[in-house]
Amino acid sequence: MSNTNRSGRGKNRRNSAASQGQGNASASRQPSQSSRPSTRQQGKEVRPQGASLSAVRPKGRTRESAPIEGLPVSKNEETVIDIIGMNHDGEGVGRANGYTLFVQGALPGETVRVRVMKTKKQYGYAKLLEIVKASPDRVSAPCPIYDQCGGCQIQHMSYAGQLAWKRQLVIDNLQRIGKLNVMMEDAENTEHAIRVLPTMGMDEPWRYRNKAQVPIGAAEGGLVGGFYAKGSHRIIDMESCLIQHEHNDEVVAKVKEIGSHFGISAYNEETGRGLLRHVVVKKAFRTGEMMLVLVTNGRDIPYKDEWIGSIREAIPHVASICQNVNKKQTNVIFGDETRVLWGRDVIYDYIGDVQFAISARSFYQVNPVQTEVLYGKTVEYAGLSGKETVIDAYCGIGTISLFLAQHADQVYGVEIVPEAIEDARSNALLNEMRNVKFEVGASEDVIPRWKEQGIEADVIVVDPPRKGCDPRLLDTILEMKPERVVYVSCNPSTLARDLRVLEDGGYRTVEVTPVDMFPHTVHVESVAMLKWKGQD
Repeated sequence: MSNTNRSGRGKNRRNSAASQGQGNASASRQPSQSSRPSTRQQGKEVRPQGASLSAVRPKGRTRESAPIEGLPVSKNEETVIDIIGMNHDGEGVGRANGYTLFVQGALPGETVRVRVMKTKKQYGYAKLLEIVKASPDRVSAPCPIYDQCGGCQIQHMSYAGQLAWKRQLVIDNLQRIGKLNVMMEDAENTEHAIRVLPTMGMDEPWRYRNKAQVPIGAAEGGLVGGFYAKGSHRIIDMESCLIQHEHNDEVVAKVKEIGSHFGISAYNEETGRGLLRHVVVKKAFRTGEMMLVLVTNGRDIPYKDEWIGSIREAIPHVASICQNVNKKQTNVIFGDETRVLWGRDVIYDYIGDVQFAISARSFYQVNPVQTEVLYGKTVEYAGLSGKETVIDAYCGIGTISLFLAQHADQVYGVEIVPEAIEDARSNALLNEMRNVKFEVGASEDVIPRWKEQGIEADVIVVDPPRKGCDPRLLDTILEMKPERVVYVSCNPSTLARDLRVLEDGGYRTVEVTPVDMFPHTVHVESVAMLKWKGQD
């Protein structure tokens, strides 16, 4: 998935959603009840080659802030608290004499002993020391480097518990931020209340990611690669990631092995020297094809032919080997130049019956199984009979547009990123879909122009980035008054904010379905169906 722009439906967000080592929170600790395997089994913490401690720690001493008087707890104090909830970062929420404490690794329903680490006027942070009473949802995280890697935040919670919590997170945001009326199980009056369905989860919530983006460093013995530890650029070397497809792990391991054999140097982010920066692997679940992208600090690769030959011999299911050149001193993964070293410039995969061409830099959903679930719910909420005109705002590379085109008379897609529209048009041709049109531009500018041309939408679908819809787009929707609006969201808080605007403008939110695109992380997608109430 793209890490830098809105192409592919904008979304930094979905990639970062499960970009291992770059997640929102590090793994939790379970000091008193953990039966987790030792991280020595595979995890080895490595700073980028040549990096000093200053790269990962503040220089000099940090100034201690003056203690806040009058709080019921003080820094370094130990106390026992009950955990009454969990915030959007996956931290347990407890209270000590009415004072809120956030505790990484604690689950709702638990009683825990903690040490207060930091205090502010209204809340503080505490470290989990002991689980006095465990939640029924507590499990031992199976990942041996869970405590080091920041990619997953809630592996220590049962999957059923994760799904229930994600539903409640959506409900809480709708009520607290949107001030919306959500249908509760014990409520007597449910008229005009929003139904929030159970979270749609996975039958097998492991090995679901079809793309790996692995930073490369150096250690004794050759190249290392894995993911960044929370809040740093320390590389956690790893052999296996339990949310990655197994073939992705195999390719990364072989590239490290072959690169070490040929003496390929790792990029040093402090000096700007060294060759190999990242290894990116893409796996097409339906077709089995794979793409390998070597992100390098320069065009010249020593022993290029020998290296490519070794990779092809060791990994026969790789259909494409590409090189992306990034000479900039930046944390952005890709540079501007991409070239094919061997094979095709794309691999092919399907979501449902729609085929997609996936290039080195093009966006593609990282969980294809749940993507089909998400898009299926979107089509269902659109209520299409085959006669409708649909507008897909934030259309990206046309993934949702092409799904909708199978059931609508005409679909119009708009996206601000030109490269994404090029991919969308190519994918439409690939599937011989002639009832879909794509245009480059901001939705709030293009859609009114379409209206002036006589294009009236029966349904508008929005799938914005984490920041939600542009206010001008919401105004445009209210001016066009389509019968239905389908809102695909990756952020419950901005979903709630935007639904409030649409409700105030004459729409009624009928139903919301959370979809678990990223098991074992704190991220949740949602699809909302709105109908026009006919108010002017």
